[in-house]
Amino acid sequence: MITLLAFIGAIALLVVFHEYGHYWVARRCGVKVLVFSLGFGKVVYRKRFGDTEWVISMFPLGGYVKMLDEREGDVLPAELSQAFNRKPVLQRMAIVAAGPLANLLLALMLYWVLFMHGVPGLTPVLGEVAQGTPAAMAQLHQGETIISVNGEAIPSWQELRWALLTQALRQGSEQALKHAEVKIAAKNEDGTTLYHTLNLSELQVSDLEGEFLEKLGLTLNQPVLLPVIGKLTPSGVAARSGMHEGDQILRIQGQTVNSWRALVDMVRSHPDQALSFDIKRAEMNLTLTVTPQAIVESGKSVGKIGAGPKVDEQAWQAMTISVRYGPVDALRQAFKKTAETAMISLKMLGKMIGGEVSMRNLSGPITIADYAGQSAHMGWMTYFGFLALISISLGVLNLLPVPLLDGGHLLYYVAEWLKGSPVSETAWEIGQKIGIALLGTLMVIAIYNDINRLISG
Repeated sequence: MITLLAFIGAIALLVVFHEYGHYWVARRCGVKVLVFSLGFGKVVYRKRFGDTEWVISMFPLGGYVKMLDEREGDVLPAELSQAFNRKPVLQRMAIVAAGPLANLLLALMLYWVLFMHGVPGLTPVLGEVAQGTPAAMAQLHQGETIISVNGEAIPSWQELRWALLTQALRQGSEQALKHAEVKIAAKNEDGTTLYHTLNLSELQVSDLEGEFLEKLGLTLNQPVLLPVIGKLTPSGVAARSGMHEGDQILRIQGQTVNSWRALVDMVRSHPDQALSFDIKRAEMNLTLTVTPQAIVESGKSVGKIGAGPKVDEQAWQAMTISVRYGPVDALRQAFKKTAETAMISLKMLGKMIGGEVSMRNLSGPITIADYAGQSAHMGWMTYFGFLALISISLGVLNLLPVPLLDGGHLLYYVAEWLKGSPVSETAWEIGQKIGIALLGTLMVIAIYNDINRLISG
């Protein structure tokens, strides 16, 4: 129920904000708005205020604003000046662009609230640096605290990942990434500031889909997690194999397991291969056979069993920080976060279309609903962050120059503005067909990915 309510609430907020952007600018431009609808299909509630009928329809996955327009019906001579199609092209462009821009504004507001309240994070202290990795070659060592990347302050581990992802995507191509470097400033345990040059040449564009920090040799310094089961996915492999919460893993395939990391490494390296787990449960020792389920990550098959570690809450609390800013700095950070997220979304979409990034990253309504529920369970701050991310994605998607989307209409109006006359009806009809085909294909892929995630867990 929480997942359902969180999903409906998210969609309603995002759609209302988007459509209200269109509505608000249309009214400022003197356009008569006939209907403002949340959802599609059969109307379940309607209320008229002034010239506009406000409607809630049965299917809430979207909405629309219907304006007075001679192309969609007869218009009384006295109302011709309020018709959308009679407005100057620049006003029509502003009305169309207002929806996506409203979504970006919503994200900005959400991030502003989050940055003023304080965003929880993990202190960016390095864990063990594996030999031969780019981090080791850059002379980074365990215990160093990262303080900046290319002069940009790094307050948390999450910001370190974000900063490196941004730097990697700025390279634009696989070839450029081979020559990319970043300057990292860090403090050692004595408080001395050290400077390092980290080479990103080990990375490929496909690595950016997953946990690419590990490939660079950057791991978070964290309390040692013992190989004790703390949480089980109800329908996961571990639960189906007979594991219980509290089970301590002693050996896998006869090899002693001293940490949760060792357990994870063993499981990930044996997808679809039966493993013998020696387990201590209370005063009893037993052996279970577990076959990790194969999951594809960054183009590689890895094993997972649907189990999480038992966590020492006090040790983890000691690692957490809250990144908080005053109102002005929070607004500046919100602008930066919104702009960077939008640019990363565009670049990842471009690389997806170019084949550099897998289409498996496309998500549909099922995955969005799942994430909405998960983030709501984790608290309002996580839910706000989820809403901001989805709002940016919606804004960016709608600005793409694809017919049927706001960006497609903008493209037509830009062409009209440049050539001095409207685009022909034939061009509109061809564009509509192309838009339907493209969006239909994307939706099929997204829903297929959703179903595949459900099946694979």
